[in-house]
Amino acid sequence: MKLQMHSIHFDADQKLIDFIQKKADKLDTFYDHIIDGEVFMRLDKNENNKNKIVEIKLNVPGKQLFAKHQTDSFEGAADEAIEGLRRQIKKFKEKMVLARQ
Repeated sequence: MKLQMHSIHFDADQKLIDFIQKKADKLDTFYDHIIDGEVFMRLDKNENNKNKIVEIKLNVPGKQLFAKHQTDSFEGAADEAIEGLRRQIKKFKEKMVLARQ
């Protein structure tokens, strides 16, 4: 799956980009018709530690799936956002199966 990576207010290192790509590639096992996606990594300007935000948009036929999570590390935020997308994909697939019946 082709993902466009955007890091806002900082430069993401290749290790972080590869980590997110590898995690997102696992979504293909749940639904293999994912067209593409975009990942936005952002540093929030608040005082607490949970200032790292990851937003992921995935394009599937007929719909766009979106997940956003904020925590103290980009890896953790990406994990949670991808888990949210996994649940959305499963729900989307169930609706597709029901619509065909």
